[in-house]
Amino acid sequence: MAEQLGLPLLSVVPAAKPLAVLDERLRGTRFVSLAPQRVLNPPSQTGMDFWSLNPYVGCEFGCSYCYARFTHRYVVERAHAAGKLTDTQLADYRGPHGWEAFERRIFVKEQIVGALDADLKRVSLGATIVIGTATDPYQPAERRFRLTRAVLQRLSRCEGLSFGIITKSPLIARDCDLLVKLQERNELQIHVSLITTDAVLARKIEARSPVPAARLRGLRKLVDAGINAGLILAPVLPGITDDVAHLDTLFAAARAAGARFVHGGALRLYAAVRDRFLPLLGEHFPDLVPRYQRAYARQAGAPREYAQALSRRLEKLRRKHGFKNESGMIDRYRNAKLPVQGELQLRGSLGGY
Repeated sequence: MAEQLGLPLLSVVPAAKPLAVLDERLRGTRFVSLAPQRVLNPPSQTGMDFWSLNPYVGCEFGCSYCYARFTHRYVVERAHAAGKLTDTQLADYRGPHGWEAFERRIFVKEQIVGALDADLKRVSLGATIVIGTATDPYQPAERRFRLTRAVLQRLSRCEGLSFGIITKSPLIARDCDLLVKLQERNELQIHVSLITTDAVLARKIEARSPVPAARLRGLRKLVDAGINAGLILAPVLPGITDDVAHLDTLFAAARAAGARFVHGGALRLYAAVRDRFLPLLGEHFPDLVPRYQRAYARQAGAPREYAQALSRRLEKLRRKHGFKNESGMIDRYRNAKLPVQGELQLRGSLGGY
């Protein structure tokens, strides 16, 4: 699974040697050096139709619903099983319950440009590379380490490729100069992630992420620079952010910010993520816990009926707000096979949606 999301196995970490700590936050978040031999993950390993690239492993934003938590745990546990991490290191880099370290132990892929340069020799003309499939490339660490900017500087020399970037950080606007250059000779889509315009609700669900207004300002800066950018409403949270009024507000905000497109998809709740998300759900939305437990009992994806109803609702709103119904170069939240059973329903009356 780590390979599927473009994450390196920690085979590059020498056994019995301490990991080099590059920085540490007051809250205890630690940034550790990682020098992978490759950074581009090919479609043949992911099962997707694009290459993936993640400059960091783990994410300071620490969103409660983030499916990538399980990939961080998987990488660390596999490294331990291979003898690359000691028992003490495993406890530290896994966390007491297996999900905490995702936001507290961030691996920084130093020397990323050299590895990328070698990997690009395997990429064919017309291929797609998506940055940020398993960790936000513009999380706060990027202000110091600037790995994503270094990646863009290298990629801006490419021609005839398609690029996608997924982020919830307005920091991406810092790199407008490189994004414009990248777009001159390649296809580019920037997906700014936003689940709500309600700052209070956002703080409950994704406590350390940029506030919604800041993300929308970042989107506006990208569009004003001539960059192909839009919103990705994902994950849509059943019973919380899936009602017509809530989604309509998001589409209206996207239009006001100049978004070129809007995509969206329902929550995926992997087993390793439930340990983080369900307790938070119980704290703020206790009545929803039984419904989530039943609906996601046997699968990570939302039930088929729910996903199809949500898709219809999003399409109606897309037409209402004047967005074209065109698929993006990526569909990060598409399941290869949607679950058949489940008990989730869209919040509120469907009313034609």
